[in-house]
Amino acid sequence: MASRRELLTSLGTLAAGCFAATAFQSNLEEVVAADDPKNAAANVGDRTSTIKLTKLTATPVNRKVFLKLETNHGITGWGEIDQLETQTAATLARSMFELLDGENPTRIEYLWQKIYRSHRDMRGGPFMTHTLAGIDMALWDITGKLWNVPVHRLMGGPTRDKVLMYPSAKATKIGAGSMPFSGTPQQIEQHVKNIENARKQVGPDGMVMFDAHCALPPPFLIQLAAAIKPYDLLYIEEPAVPGNIEVFKRLKQHISIPLAVGEQARTIWDVITYLQEGVADILQVDCAHTGGITQMRKIATLGEAYHVPLAPHCVTTDLGATASLHVSAAIPFFLIHEYYPSITPPGLIKKDWTVDKDGYASLPQAPGIGCEIDEAVLAELAKKPQPPEWPTRGRLPDGSIADY
Repeated sequence: MASRRELLTSLGTLAAGCFAATAFQSNLEEVVAADDPKNAAANVGDRTSTIKLTKLTATPVNRKVFLKLETNHGITGWGEIDQLETQTAATLARSMFELLDGENPTRIEYLWQKIYRSHRDMRGGPFMTHTLAGIDMALWDITGKLWNVPVHRLMGGPTRDKVLMYPSAKATKIGAGSMPFSGTPQQIEQHVKNIENARKQVGPDGMVMFDAHCALPPPFLIQLAAAIKPYDLLYIEEPAVPGNIEVFKRLKQHISIPLAVGEQARTIWDVITYLQEGVADILQVDCAHTGGITQMRKIATLGEAYHVPLAPHCVTTDLGATASLHVSAAIPFFLIHEYYPSITPPGLIKKDWTVDKDGYASLPQAPGIGCEIDEAVLAELAKKPQPPEWPTRGRLPDGSIADY
C-alpha cells in the first residue's frame, strides 16, 4: 500500500510539473512571438546576428553628400560626407559599398578597418577618410537604432549633461584670410581691431577664438600673436599648414596663446605627432574628416593621455553635427564644439536637441544618431545645380597663390 501511495503521489507531482512547464512554455512562446521593439528576446538578439547591409544610396546636395545605408531588417542609417568634390565623393562611396554588401553593420570597427586598409595606395587620404566618415556615421546610426539607444550610450554613456557650443552670445570666432610673409603695422592692426571688437562683444567672461586658416605665414602669426596677447584668446586655430612639425614647434616656442590643431589631421596617426611634440593645446578634429565617430573617439582618447581636450571643428549639416555631438557627450576631455544651424537646408533634417541661451546643447536622446531625413526634400534639393567648391580666396596682391 505504501508503495502504491508513493507511486500515485509521484505521478501527481510529475503531472503538475508537466502542466506548469507547458504553461511556462506557452507563455514564453507568446512573449517571444510578440512584435515589440522593446522585446530583446524576440527582436534585438536575433536581428543583431542576422542583420545585413543590402544597399547604399549617395545623394549630393549643395556641397555635401548624404549617405543612406539599408539593411535586410528595414533599419536604415544616415551619414554625411563633407568638404569633398561631391560627385567624386558619391561615386567613391558607391564603389566602397562593394566592401560592405552583405556585411553585419554592427561590426563597426571591423568594417572601418576593412575599408581603410582595403587599398594600400589610398589609405589615409582625404577622399578615403571623408567618405569613410559618412559610412561610419551610418553604421553607428543603424546600430543605435537596432539596440534602441542613442549612439553616446553605445560609447559608455554621457560624461556631461550638456555640450558647450559656439558661436553664441558668450563665444565667438574671428577668421583670417591670406596674408603676406611678414605683416605691416597696418595689416597687424586690422586683425587686432577685429579681435578687440570680438572681446568687447562677449565681455570679459566670454571666449574669443582666432582662426588663422593656415593662411598666415609663421612670421606674420608670431607678430600678430604678440599684439593680441592682451585680449586673452581661448586659442589660435590652424596656426600652420600641416606637413612639417618643425614649423609648429617654432610657433609654439614663440607664441604663448594656446594652439588648436587637427582640422586636417584625419587619423590617430596624423594626430600623434602633434601630441608627442607638445605643440597641440587643443585638438579641433572634425568628425566628418577623421573617418567618423569611430576615429574621432580614438583621437579623443589620445588627447586625454596628454591632457589635451577636443574642440571639434564642424561645418556639416545637423546630421554630421549630431554625430559629432555624440562623441563630445561621451568623452572626458572636451572644451567647446563648433555649430552653424544655417548650413542645414530648411525642412531637410529633424533632430531632438536644442541649444539654449547660454550656448549649451542638450544631448541627443533618439535612437542612433537621432536625425530624421525628409527624403522628399532631399530629392528636390538634389535636382538643383551643384557647382564644386574651389575657393579663390587664396591669392596675394601680386596675383600669386597663397594658402587658405
